[in-house]
Amino acid sequence: MRKEKLKKALALALTGAVIIGAFAGCGAKKDSSSDTKKEETKKIVIGASPSPHADILKVAKKELKKEGYELEIKEYSDYVQPNTALESGDLDANYFQHKPYLDDFNKKKKTHLVSAGMIHYEPFGIFPGKTKTLKDLKKGATVAVPNDTTNEARALLLLQDQGLIKLKDGAGLTATKKDIVENKKDLAIKEIEAAQIPRSLKDVDIAVVNGNYALQAGLKVNKDALATEDADSVGAKTYGNIVAVKKGNEKLAATKALIKALKSDTVKKYINDKYDGAVVPLF
Repeated sequence: MRKEKLKKALALALTGAVIIGAFAGCGAKKDSSSDTKKEETKKIVIGASPSPHADILKVAKKELKKEGYELEIKEYSDYVQPNTALESGDLDANYFQHKPYLDDFNKKKKTHLVSAGMIHYEPFGIFPGKTKTLKDLKKGATVAVPNDTTNEARALLLLQDQGLIKLKDGAGLTATKKDIVENKKDLAIKEIEAAQIPRSLKDVDIAVVNGNYALQAGLKVNKDALATEDADSVGAKTYGNIVAVKKGNEKLAATKALIKALKSDTVKKYINDKYDGAVVPLF
């Protein structure tokens, strides 16, 4: 009798082991399927500065989904980390800089990053201070311009386009006020740190302000500016903001899909409606 009970107990134990094994096997199979599905998901990880780049990408994200890609946006507050993260492979792309900055970064940091496409530029504008129109500028009027080489050159080129000064031939995007060869109104060019210029408007007659700083200061480029950089200007073409990728990845299907989404009509409409001329699409 005892032997029969022992056999029954052993049989029950073996049956339980088989059932548990079966359930365990089902669970492992399910997890494996989930992992495979996850691996098959097409994802692009992109780094960007918060505004306007990350905001624009959030609109492009919806367009990119139509192409079968998920876009993960990582925001950075500086201009170094998004490039180092792209070089290391932590990012698939980034969107925050213009090509001259990228070229300089590659040279200094020995990185291997390239432009995959130019998306927008942030135009410089001439804004009124004590003088409300360009024709009312008096002899000796004070004009504020950014004090760093790149931005000062763009500002001087814009002043030249408005016939206020003339630069020596070939000065281009390296121009400083020392390159002014004609200044009929004897304008006093005052060099000020770019971010501080909007606060200095009350102290000068007119000022040339970067698009992003104008935006932050609540200045409406389309309404308040007396003149702005044209989309065909040297500054716009040179300093348009780009999507960067690691060299060799510019021809990947994912990269092409990203550029296509960023250059969609939906994104163009968003930029034009949202930024009132402070950000201008280059497509």
